This record gives sequence, C-alpha cells and structure tokens, in this order.
Amino acid sequence: MKRIHLLLTIVVTTIFLGCEGPEGPQGAPGFTAEAIVYETAPINFLAPSFGVFYTFPDAALRSDHVLVYRLSGVDFGEDVWQLIPQYYFFPDGTLDFGYNYDATRFDVNIFLEGNDLQTLGDNFRLGQIFRIVIIPGQFANKGNTDSIDYSKYSSVAKAYKIDESKIIPLK
Repeated sequence: MKRIHLLLTIVVTTIFLGCEGPEGPQGAPGFTAEAIVYETAPINFLAPSFGVFYTFPDAALRSDHVLVYRLSGVDFGEDVWQLIPQYYFFPDGTLDFGYNYDATRFDVNIFLEGNDLQTLGDNFRLGQIFRIVIIPGQFANKGNTDSIDYSKYSSVAKAYKIDESKIIPLK
C-alpha cells in the first residue's frame, strides 16, 4: 500500500510540475536609480556666515549618500575636483581655514571654517564652484564600492556612470 501511495504521489507531482499556463502580463519596471549631480554657480564666501545653503529640487532617500567636491583648478584642460572637507594649515600645524559641508536629504550647507576668514585671500573665498553628488544607497550594497576612490571625482563619475550632460545647475 505504501508503494502505491508513493507511486501515486510521484505521478501527481510530476503532472503538476509539468503544467504550464499562458504567460502573464509584463510587470511594472523595476526601480533604477542613478547618481544625481548638482553644480553650483560661482560662490562668494562672505561675512558673516561664510557659507551658502541650497535646497535640493527633489529630496534624496534616507539611504542616499551626499558627497561635495570643490573645483580647485584646471590641469591640462581637465577640471580638478577635490572632495571636501578640505583643510589648509599654517606651517606650525594649526588650522588656517577649510571648506566643509553638512547635508540632509533635503539640502546642503557649504561653508568656510577657520581662524580669521576676513583676511583669507579672494582666490579662496570668491568664485568657488562645487559639485554635489547624491549616490543612491542601493549602490553601496552592491559589493563593488570598496574599490572606488571617493576622493577623486573622476573615479566616482566612472563607477556610477555619471553623465556630465545631466549635471543639474543650482542657483
């Protein structure tokens, strides 16, 4: 009796596994996220705040990462972007000044900090341009982000396939 029951179970299972019905409708497309890059117009860091505040046109997700780079120069026709915070020190090792930022998923505050910002040269205070990169948090879980040199904008742009034509200007 057990053999017949086992044989019947195998036959019924094989029949059900072999059944195939019509294909269902196409599902909704999956979520595809891209890194978003904003670029500021030239910023003049002036007293009293020595900073500038931007609200993002669209809120980022809580899991997203915000990086800020400063245009520090041009080398052989290529822009040189430096990740901030970025600090400059006196010869004795004490802090002179630095570029820094804080960010939420809604906004970013970019500012100078240091000892005597009033006397800081115009080349460090005036006409500064920044790129704010928002990397979707889902990318951080893909396992390949350990090899990215986040201090280099070019590495981040390559790793996250940033399209320079899609950079959004901030005013």
